[in-house]
Amino acid sequence: MSIKTSNDAEFSGDIRKSELTLVDFTAVWCPPCKRLIPLLEELGQELGERVTILKVDVDASPQIASRFGVMSMPTVILLKDGEPVERLVGLRPKETYRSLVAKYSAVTAR
Repeated sequence: MSIKTSNDAEFSGDIRKSELTLVDFTAVWCPPCKRLIPLLEELGQELGERVTILKVDVDASPQIASRFGVMSMPTVILLKDGEPVERLVGLRPKETYRSLVAKYSAVTAR
């Protein structure tokens, strides 16, 4: 699954499409954010339909960033059924994001 860009107008509908949604709060001027995108693209290919990955530009979508209290980039928030369950601030290895999704995928499978 590829990364979908979301915005203030589409976000609520986008998060309803999947039980697990990984939201990458990013900005075009943020170097670590640029390094995170290929990691999330690989993760999306590996995990397929288990998780939806959304990218939200905080400058273009300030309402969503404010709603989730995003103050630093990159911030990645995992949503389960539309509610935040985990938050990671700063660039992390791909395995960290994979483990986060696996943790909640396992909970879902029970």
